[in-house]
Amino acid sequence: MKLTDALEEKFNDQITLEFEASLVYRQLAIEMEIRDLPGIAAWLRHQADEEIVHANKWIDHLSDRGNHPKIGASAAPKVDVTTVLDVFDVALEHERRVSDSIRNLYRAANDDIDSKALIQWFVNEQVEEEATVSEIVGRLKLIDGDGPGLLRLDEELKSRPTRTTEA
Repeated sequence: MKLTDALEEKFNDQITLEFEASLVYRQLAIEMEIRDLPGIAAWLRHQADEEIVHANKWIDHLSDRGNHPKIGASAAPKVDVTTVLDVFDVALEHERRVSDSIRNLYRAANDDIDSKALIQWFVNEQVEEEATVSEIVGRLKLIDGDGPGLLRLDEELKSRPTRTTEA
């Protein structure tokens, strides 16, 4: 069953936001790469890839329903960071923006039973995403700029399992 035009537009907005999230994470990864923190950069690159996976899920849902997925216009990410804590504060802020958008999509799709399972999966995913980034923020606050602590976190984040954008 095809989505209404209004709901299709909201799904397309979500697709665009997921791609924007990927760009934000990729820019944050670049910031960590130039600061010689390869583990944190790798974690952020994996996160960027995961956001593309998320966009693909929305795209597939629209296509499967006979709708037309479209990626909207996006500006280059405006990332101004000076510390690793700044990086993860930006990441957390963006995750919260995505969470709010998904909650709004959930409300808009109230009568669209066929979208409920997908949207609920994303609601659950966002709880996990915010918790993960929030934990890293908390640990960075404990480290408080301590070099050895930061290098240990860098090494730990490097061990994140890799996924492709088609997962």
